[in-house]
This record gives sequence, C-alpha cells and structure tokens, in this order.
Amino acid sequence: MSIYVGNLSYEVREDDLKQVFAEYGTVKKVQLPTDRETGRVRGFGFVEMSTDAEEEAAIAALDNAEWMGRSLKVNKAKPKTDGGPSGGRRGGDGGGHSRRY
Repeated sequence: MSIYVGNLSYEVREDDLKQVFAEYGTVKKVQLPTDRETGRVRGFGFVEMSTDAEEEAAIAALDNAEWMGRSLKVNKAKPKTDGGPSGGRRGGDGGGHSRRY
C-alpha cells in the first residue's frame, strides 16, 4: 500500500516529507513527482511505510493537517491506471483542428 499526499507546498523536499511521516513509523520510500519541463515539484507525492497500521495512523493524523502553509490531503493511493484503450487521448476531429468543407 502507498499513501497519496496532496496539496503540498512547491518548496517541499523528500527529506521534509520523510521527517513528518517518520513520526508515525518507518518510512520505506518517498516519491515527489516533478514537472518534466521545469523540474519543479508538482504539489503531490507518495509515501510508503513499513506496515499498514503505520500508514493508517499517518493518514488519520495528517489528513487535513496544516503543514508548510497548506492543508494536506492524505489518503490511500489508488492504483496507477494506464490511460485506457485510447492511450489517454480524447476522441474527436483530431485534436480540435477546424474542418474545412
């Protein structure tokens, strides 16, 4: 199981997040996705802890808690999905281009 942590400050670092979650148990892994173009943290992350009980305690304690000036959203992470059969693209006329008749 993994924990989703949303509404993070763009200034947060992995060590900051690890320190907060370490109060509830052993942190195995922290991931902070970054924007490919800017390299800036995207405002959410994922934390894995040693046991489900530790993760549940962290979720209960930290969901809606204020940290670094933001109200955190903390819950069980949903499994990653692939974008479906269309690869995540929208249908239509080829991306919104106007048609000529």
